[in-house]
Amino acid sequence: MTPAPLSSLDVAFLCLSRETAPMQMGAALVFAPERPVDPDRLTALLARRAANIPPLRRKIRAGLFPPGSATWVDDPDFRAVKHLRHHRLTTLYDPDPLPEFAARWIAEPLDPHRPLWELTVVTGFPDGSFAVLLKLHHALTDGAGAYAVTAGLLDGLPIPEPAPPIPQPRSPMSVVRDTVETAGIASSVVRAARPPCLPLAAPATAERRLGFARLASADLRRIRRTHGGTTNDVVLAVLSGALREWLVNRGIRATGRSLRALIPVSVRGRTAERTGGNKLSGYLCDLPVGMDDPVRRLTEVRAAMTRNKAAGPSRGPGAFPLLADRMPAALHRLGTRTAGLAAPLLFDLVVTTVPVPRARHALDGAPLTQVYPFVPLAPRQAVGIAVAPCLDSVHIGLQANAGAVADLGSLRDAVAKSAAELLDCS
Repeated sequence: MTPAPLSSLDVAFLCLSRETAPMQMGAALVFAPERPVDPDRLTALLARRAANIPPLRRKIRAGLFPPGSATWVDDPDFRAVKHLRHHRLTTLYDPDPLPEFAARWIAEPLDPHRPLWELTVVTGFPDGSFAVLLKLHHALTDGAGAYAVTAGLLDGLPIPEPAPPIPQPRSPMSVVRDTVETAGIASSVVRAARPPCLPLAAPATAERRLGFARLASADLRRIRRTHGGTTNDVVLAVLSGALREWLVNRGIRATGRSLRALIPVSVRGRTAERTGGNKLSGYLCDLPVGMDDPVRRLTEVRAAMTRNKAAGPSRGPGAFPLLADRMPAALHRLGTRTAGLAAPLLFDLVVTTVPVPRARHALDGAPLTQVYPFVPLAPRQAVGIAVAPCLDSVHIGLQANAGAVADLGSLRDAVAKSAAELLDCS
């Protein structure tokens, strides 16, 4: 394939990566086979399918001009099998061994000299199920693109082919408009900076914790029918209650506090089928963890997200990914790591939703039953949350900095408790 340039935002994610904060997204997909699992068969099948997905065959080559640029090029030594592993669980005395293993797996950095992805087949579950762990560098794609890659690994789904970028002519008026918009975003970012929330500050460490939670879609619909809002509003309200409970359980006073969440927003539009690159903006939403009443929390979240949507994804401080995409790559090479340390001044955690179509999926004939996504942790931040609707549930992947969070069980359990509180009021 023709070499494809990384966008400035892709370069920014590449520059943000470090050993203690690898910019890697991932997912745990759980399948329920009808016959005993053959790990060799699965890894061979996944290797064949991965080899046919163009972005997975490509690695990064640094460019000379413009300064700091980079391109995706085909890896002449590519062999998909080099990116696949098999792990058999042996800690079955643990009631939930998959998050324990996946936490160690997600913390292992990808090799920057090879295509930036990895797959691990996990077997050994008492019920005969198996899992596939997918790890992708954020420079490769965003959440919507990650699903497109995953689709190429599953049964009966078309393998996505990234369309070449189409140059868009820029008139003098469009240049002026973009300049004004960029200045507005930059001004909003500066005004939005505030002291970070110390309970969610974290030391620099590569060690991670993972937790999985599930919410019944029927319960979320019932809450929506009673109190209004979108499913995303309800999930954010549930997470607000869970974070409040978690802070209290850690001996931290929650009353009067709010936690600011970065809510990434895809701006792919009709190019959502394309797998490559990041096409992101975002909203900032203050999660009302200081409120004790679950209905008031939902009302507050609804109002905040309504304001965000009215302004649109191209305005306000949450649109800083658009700002990053308009900066020269050389500036990211020089200053992104330092800027990354300032992330807590703008937001306390990321809460992202990964689009998963409600159709039923399978791998080698085994139905997909669970999907738990993981979002990268920004430097010095303690918790990141990713959400994926799948079948009749909404699956929530919790990732934490192990130096700041010794046990994610309290937060995982608080998600279920917070949802039950809202359901009782519906």
